[in-house]
Amino acid sequence: MSQTLITNPPRNFRAPGRVNLIGEHTDYNDGFVMPAAIDLSVFVRAWPREDRILEICSDNFGDGIQFDLDEKDPKPRHHWSDYPVGVAVMLERAGHRLLGAYLQIRGEVPLGSGLSSSAALEVATACALVTSSDIEIDRRELALLCQKAENEFVGAHVGIMDQFVALFGKAQKALLLDCRSLEFRMLPLPDTVNLVICNTMVKHALASTAYNERRAQCEAGVRSLAQSLPHIQALRDVTLEELVEFGCGLPDEIYRRCRHVISENERVLAAADALEDHHLRQFGKLMKESHESLRDDYEVSCKELDVMVDIASRLEGVYGARMTGGGFGGCTINIVQVEHVERFKYVVARDYERFTRLKPEIYVCEASNGAEEF
Repeated sequence: MSQTLITNPPRNFRAPGRVNLIGEHTDYNDGFVMPAAIDLSVFVRAWPREDRILEICSDNFGDGIQFDLDEKDPKPRHHWSDYPVGVAVMLERAGHRLLGAYLQIRGEVPLGSGLSSSAALEVATACALVTSSDIEIDRRELALLCQKAENEFVGAHVGIMDQFVALFGKAQKALLLDCRSLEFRMLPLPDTVNLVICNTMVKHALASTAYNERRAQCEAGVRSLAQSLPHIQALRDVTLEELVEFGCGLPDEIYRRCRHVISENERVLAAADALEDHHLRQFGKLMKESHESLRDDYEVSCKELDVMVDIASRLEGVYGARMTGGGFGGCTINIVQVEHVERFKYVVARDYERFTRLKPEIYVCEASNGAEEF
């Protein structure tokens, strides 16, 4: 750390990772999602400076960078620091003049697991920067600016879900989010269950290409359906009945992509009702249907995810299991009764390794609060 220009003691911030309970590939179709913030976080310790220099270091990566907030037309370095620097750039472009700071970053969200370590880093950085610069900003605006940093500076075309739940999450709650209006409501998660996340330890190379293909296929479906349904702007606006009636001319592959998104939106809303009514078995049934739709209609699952879900679904105390995230590897999410968690971990790890020769990582989580200073 530079010893000059550091004028005040540090302040500490954290932002959580997240897991999506249901509602996959609906976010970029203006649909509904149901994430929960988890008790794995990214931490940022911030020392304010008197100049306009950001000095950013990572305990995890063991390196750091300097960035001048007055730099004209900054470009990404294709380095982990693009995430915090991108947040600073977007805050500045939105008219929020920042002060310099020394930021020390430490993350406990597993990298590459699909638990949104990137959004946690963006949000924790944003909270540190605006607080250190004494800036008042609405949390919705902050979420959108963090998303913009990832879309426009880092170059990853993500939806709003990850940044939003990192800011608005609540302990023992899931969050039902309308990705079009950004209206949301909190849903109860009973303390009798844990969110158990199982990492397959694989990420197949076609994931990013397939993601872009799926987005393009959804957009093609909307263009075709709009000829008969001129009011629609996204698949969010189409019902299953309308798809059956007006989608007969779609290629089979695009029809199935549309069917997943439309049915998944219906499942998310039904899952919200199930949580409100404390019907965890119904919630688990919807999780099962979601995984099957992702596997068969959207075709973003893989052998390892299917094996993991199949093993978990047979175990006592498991309400529901499904893949979570973009697919082609990554994690599953499981709703497990607390008293059965240890047995669940043992059997899933044993049987998954037996089938795949891969040793999974298993994270037992609870829903946590969103970003905060501590």
